Amino acid sequence: MPRPTAAQFAYGSCTVIFSTLAMLLLSQTSSGPGVALVAVAALALGLLVAVAVPLLATRTATAAPARGIATAREPVRIPASARVTAGTAESTRGRAA
Repeated sequence: MPRPTAAQFAYGSCTVIFSTLAMLLLSQTSSGPGVALVAVAALALGLLVAVAVPLLATRTATAAPARGIATAREPVRIPASARVTAGTAESTRGRAA
């Protein structure tokens, strides 16, 4: 089983802390079972976020296209100085003769 990364620890811990505070403030519970339920829910949410961090990182890394390579959706840009219009060669030959 792979070891958790620092990002997983950070995201999971922040999720547990902030979701616990938010749920306790929103529910306004002060009983023991209510606080325990909030704590268990916050831990489950933190675990879910920590497990999802590597999945999100691989999805965004593979979705980013490589720079400098034209894809099928990107048109190829040709500078105006390199463009050749039809009939240019014939008109220059006609003038030279």
